[in-house]
Amino acid sequence: MMYIDNLFFAILLSIGIGFFTINVKKLIRNIKLGKDVNRSDNSSARWNNMMMVALGQSKMVKRPIAGFLHIIVYVGFVIINIEVLEIIIDGLFGTHRAFSFLGGFYGFLIGSFEILALLVLVAVIIFWARRNIIKLKRFANNDLNGSPRKDANTILYFEIVLMSLFLIMNATDLQFQAMNNGNIISKHLNVLFSGLDIAQVEFIERICWWLHIAGILVFLNYLYYSKHLHILLAFPNTYYADLNAKGKFDNLESVTKEVKLMMDPNADPFAAQPVDENAVPSKFGASDVQDLNWVQLLNAYTCTECGRCTSSCPANQTGKKLSPRKIMMDTRDRLEEVGRNIDKNKGVFVPDNKSLLNDYITTEELWACTSCNACVEECPVNISPLSIIMDMRRYLVMEQSAAPQSLNAMMTNIENNGAPWQYNQMDRLNWKDEN
Repeated sequence: MMYIDNLFFAILLSIGIGFFTINVKKLIRNIKLGKDVNRSDNSSARWNNMMMVALGQSKMVKRPIAGFLHIIVYVGFVIINIEVLEIIIDGLFGTHRAFSFLGGFYGFLIGSFEILALLVLVAVIIFWARRNIIKLKRFANNDLNGSPRKDANTILYFEIVLMSLFLIMNATDLQFQAMNNGNIISKHLNVLFSGLDIAQVEFIERICWWLHIAGILVFLNYLYYSKHLHILLAFPNTYYADLNAKGKFDNLESVTKEVKLMMDPNADPFAAQPVDENAVPSKFGASDVQDLNWVQLLNAYTCTECGRCTSSCPANQTGKKLSPRKIMMDTRDRLEEVGRNIDKNKGVFVPDNKSLLNDYITTEELWACTSCNACVEECPVNISPLSIIMDMRRYLVMEQSAAPQSLNAMMTNIENNGAPWQYNQMDRLNWKDEN
């Protein structure tokens, strides 16, 4: 009978980690649906980018209040969960406070955890107030209506409950309180339970202990379905981010080859080019998630839905429909829909007569973008909504000839006059003679 608790804990731990592993495999499969792109160059710059942006939170602190609070939650949540190692050992082997043999260092660790837990509670409550009482504009936009807004609050409630359980668990652990080693915060909570007998206090401690570890496992598996997936993906996302200057756009390889052939004075324009009859004709641009590259799909899953991109977007500020945050959320939602399609059809995607373009993202949103890169600059985890917008624009122009009238007029003028304006080349300098 004495091993029933340990067996039950092992089963709970296996189920939690098992579901998490299944979700990670599904996540990797969905990201790999994207086209291949080489991001293995300049590894030193990539490591530096990851350390500064993902670990160092360098872009978060550009908005000091939110940045400082986020660092507290980030550091607190990561460090406090070191204590999970002790819980796992205790749960599997029936020990109690397995690391207490560390003496003063153990007290320092637990004391630090308790202080951080309290700071996390304060920070999370402030975050909740910013969303639900103050209602900052970027958290009140229509693109967060429904499940995204509920998800953000659910995460905050999760963190409040987990931190509270940790502190109450310590406060009701009579052996730990008797040690008087590291109970910096919990000793002040201990008085709340002074009117209960020992059995009741021990029961509360056990309940909090089980709920704490169960809550952590539930939270771990909830990550896949929430915006907090960035906790895991911020690191690879910043490592594989585009290191080129923000104003530099990539050229389609097929178009580049054609242009080089046209400009080569030694090339024979009538010579037959080698053709692979089995090759699938490449699509210009992107109309669905499978046409995007895998880094763009990783971007979609990494999006924190913080809204910094949308709040800095000049198109959005002037009342246009574009929201860079919505672009990323729509891409992720469509990717998830494609993933469910594959799961349902035993690993094969069956066309569903839907696409990212039109069904999720409208042409009005795409053409509202000024391509200023403000969204890319603002993103705290180096996501590029602009790259998706440009690829979808490319599809509209090169596959569907569906550019706006003003853009078609400009391209016609360039073709006929060598300039965007509707003037003959001979008349181009006439302006200098005007008074």
